[in-house]
Parts: sequence; C-alpha cells; structure tokens
Amino acid sequence: MASLSEILIIRGLMPITSLDQVTGDPARDDAHVRELVEGGVVTESQVASARAAQLGLPFVDLTDYPVDRAAVALVPVALLRRHEVLPIGRDGDRLLLAMADPRDVLALDDIRAAVKMQARPVVAERGDLMAALDRFVRSDGELSELTVAMVEENAPTSNDLVPVAEQTEDDAPIVRFVNLLISQAIQDHASDIHIEPGEHQLDVRYRIDGVLHEMQSAPKSIQNGVISRLKIMSDIDIAERRKPQDGRMSVVHGGSRIDLRVATLPTVHGEKVVMRILDNTASSRNVSDLHMLEHNFAAFQASYRKPHGMILVTGPTGSGKSTTLYTTLHAVAKREINVITVEDPVEMRMKGINQVQVNPKAGLTFASALRSILRSDPDVVLIGEIRDQETAQIAIEASLTGHLVLSTLHTNSAPAAITRLIEMDIEPFLVGSALESVVAQRLARRLCDRCKEGYQHDAGDLQRLAFPMAPDGGSPLLFRPVGCVACSNTGYRGRIALHEVMVVNEEIERLAVARASSAEITRAAIAGGMLTLRQDGWAKVALGYTSIEEVLRVVA
Repeated sequence: MASLSEILIIRGLMPITSLDQVTGDPARDDAHVRELVEGGVVTESQVASARAAQLGLPFVDLTDYPVDRAAVALVPVALLRRHEVLPIGRDGDRLLLAMADPRDVLALDDIRAAVKMQARPVVAERGDLMAALDRFVRSDGELSELTVAMVEENAPTSNDLVPVAEQTEDDAPIVRFVNLLISQAIQDHASDIHIEPGEHQLDVRYRIDGVLHEMQSAPKSIQNGVISRLKIMSDIDIAERRKPQDGRMSVVHGGSRIDLRVATLPTVHGEKVVMRILDNTASSRNVSDLHMLEHNFAAFQASYRKPHGMILVTGPTGSGKSTTLYTTLHAVAKREINVITVEDPVEMRMKGINQVQVNPKAGLTFASALRSILRSDPDVVLIGEIRDQETAQIAIEASLTGHLVLSTLHTNSAPAAITRLIEMDIEPFLVGSALESVVAQRLARRLCDRCKEGYQHDAGDLQRLAFPMAPDGGSPLLFRPVGCVACSNTGYRGRIALHEVMVVNEEIERLAVARASSAEITRAAIAGGMLTLRQDGWAKVALGYTSIEEVLRVVA
C-alpha cells in the first residue's frame, strides 16, 4: 500500500524531495504530512482525500453533502461526539459513517453495537466533520426530553428558589438542561443567551449574527430551578430577586475555556437572565482582522501608534467596541511599557496586562480607579466606558499628560463623540486637544462564502442610495444571500464591522472649541477624508462581504 506522502507526491501536491522522508513507518509518514499541513504546503482537505485513496474508501465533502437526518438520529448524540463521527446516510443495510480517521476500529465497533447494523466508513476532512456535527447533532431533542422529565418529577412551582445545598451535580435534570443550553449556544456561535420568563412558559432565545432566534420553550414549573442554577454558577445571590444583579461564569467547551457575563433583571413574570458569551480570541487578534478599509486602517494605525492622546470607539451595545479595543490593545502592548485597564466587568483576560475590575460597593468606580492608575506609572490606559463627567475629565487630562488612553462612548457617529464630551461639561479646548481619533462602528452579517450569488442590482435604486457606480456608469456586480447547509440556510455566516474613522485635525479642533454642532463637525470630517458608516458599508458590499439589505438594516 502506498504511503500518504507518496499519494500526495503523485498528485502533484507535495514536492518530489519529500520522497526522502518516506520510510515506510506510517507514524513518521503522518507526522511529516502534518508538518506540511501546518506549513501550508498542503490542505487538510487534500490530505483527507489522499487518506481515502490510500485506504480504498470514498471521500465526501460534507459542506455540500445531503446528510440524511434520519441516519443521524439512529446513533446516540454522546457516542457521535465522543468518537467524532457522523452518520450521513444508508448504503443498503449498512450505515454510511463519515470519519476523519476510518482506522478507528473502536469507534466502528461502538457504532455497530449501538445501531445493530454494519457501518461503512467514508473519509471526511476533520474541520468539515466537526462543523457538520455542530449543525446536525443538536441538543434540542435532549433538551425536550429533559423538560418532560423535569415536569414528570414535579419540579417545584412555588416562588422559592432552590437552596445552594440542594443544587448538586447529581441534580441531573436541571444541571444537564442548563449545561445543554450553554453548550448548544456555543456550538451555534451565539453571542448572547436570553432566558425569558413568560406568563405560561420559559423561553430561550439565542442571538446569532446579531439576530435573535427562538430556540427552546420550557414549562413554567422549571423556571425557578433553571434560574437558580444559573445564579449559582455565576456566583450571584439566589435569595435576591427584587433588583438586577451581575455575575460571571466559565465553562469548558471543546477543550477550551469559555467565559460568560451574566445579568439578571426582575420582570413581572420572574427574573430574566441574559448571558453574553465572551469572545476570548479578541485579545489575541491582529488589527488586520478588524477588516478596516485601507484608508481607514492607515488613519487608525497612525493614531494608536502615537505615545499619547485619546482614542474613542463608539457605537451601541453589541457593536463590537470591546473587540476593537482589545485588538488595538494587543497591538500596542509590549513588555517594555506598562498597560493598565479599568473595566466593568473585565471581559477578556490578557496576559501581561494589569486589569482592574470596578466595584462600586467598595467605592472603586471608574473615576477613583483611574486616579489610582495614574499614580501607578502607566503608559497605556484602557477605560471600559466613559459614563460620567468625572471619568471623562480624568481621562482627558491623562491623555494630555503623556498617556495613550483608549475608551468607549455611546454615540451614533464618530463626530457626535465630540459634542457628547462637551455636553458632559468637558472644556471644548481640552476635547479638541486630547482626541486623536474616534471610531464609530456597527456589525453587519457577513455573506456565506459558499452560497452567495452575484447579481446586477437596479441602477436607479443604487443611485438613490448614493451607491458608488461602476466606472462605465453601469451597475457593479454585487452579491446576495442564498442559503445552504453551511450557513443554516440563512445566507449569512459570521459578522463584519462597518467603520467610521474620524481623525481630529485642526479644523475639527477649531469647531470643537467653537462648540459647533455635530452636523458641522461631520461636514468638516468628510471634507478631511472621513468615510461615513454607510459609505464604508457600500465599499464592503462592493467587495462581496455583505449585502445592501444588511447595510441598510444596521446603518440609518
């Protein structure tokens, strides 16, 4: 039997010099191929196809394969996840089983024993296989079964929360129900989980790519047990139900630690719980991952590379401000400088960064923490949010005394940040002097690369929208969502940020001192080269990243 390396060489995917590494030892051959994959010489898909040829088995591309859900349902979910295999259909009286490693005889034996039928392995690329498992092997069925089980066990219907002592890991239905809710949300790449008490039932919704989706409903009788369990996991006082509370929890999913920020809110039907799933990868991203247009990136990079000044990121809740700030912080943080943050809460833990958690009950507010931070010899200071005049004043003064200050502000546009600071009773001349740049942003859903289709939009509509036309005056080639298995038939997969980068030049500084309106500052910024959020959105539509409808949805 030919080795994996030999098959890849014959197919022209590996250099002929790799023959020197062919020793006949399968383990060494696999290790050599793995090195080439990590070096970008061959892809995982090419290796999987070669593996199939080596073993005389079919290779399937799961991104387009019509998986038979009835076949998936034959095998217990736990077994599929344990062995990382996926039934995709039937071949007569045999079960077609997609596997990354068809040599795993233990997995084949366990599947045969579970379904009482023979299994025929086919080879799939591991990344595609894991994505397909997330799509087809969902927890909805098990959640429904758990709901029925909890009702049958006469879950408490009183308003008393379950005491901590009674909430043990052996309390299977409640614990498993909550764990599955969180696990499924992470698999679905949700950003938020909403647990919402209604008059007659408990509703669960996930926010996926910025849009809320109804996921699960449970009887009212299990409401107190579920909310109690979530509060215990988040270290929140379960006896307090009359006022909002905040907490934090960490779970392990797929071998990785995932942090969740938890907030409770008393409503007329009980406590609503919202869990924000924190993107821990943001703290290690490169600024190029922000997908700024070249013009915007050059202006933004020039600002954060300065040794002092203030950079603000503005936008509504959930617009990706924290991700932009942490990514920028990762770019500027070095061992030779002192970086300190003050946040409420600390969303992402970063190595080598001094992060301070605000605690108003102990008197540690943004303003008081910032005063102490400035006595700790910082070079770069990140303030989670400027909420009041005192915090804004100290931040402005810090940026004028040799510190680089990064923070967020809630405004609808970049120019509005200047008027907002002045409305907070900050002296206009200080605002103009301290600010280096302001970035306003929104998150738009990104078109699925596998199924988006090109089309010609009506030229008249484009002109009314002030969309940049093709050089010949015709309609440019645009893309629209279609829907496929990879994107759960939504046509979108992931999100991309739209940016408005305003660099504070002499004219904008003059307008700030004159207490000019936001509209006047906007005109001056555009004259100075600023692209508005909508213009940035049109540019990203033209690049095929998103659709016209999506830009119109997120930008006024």
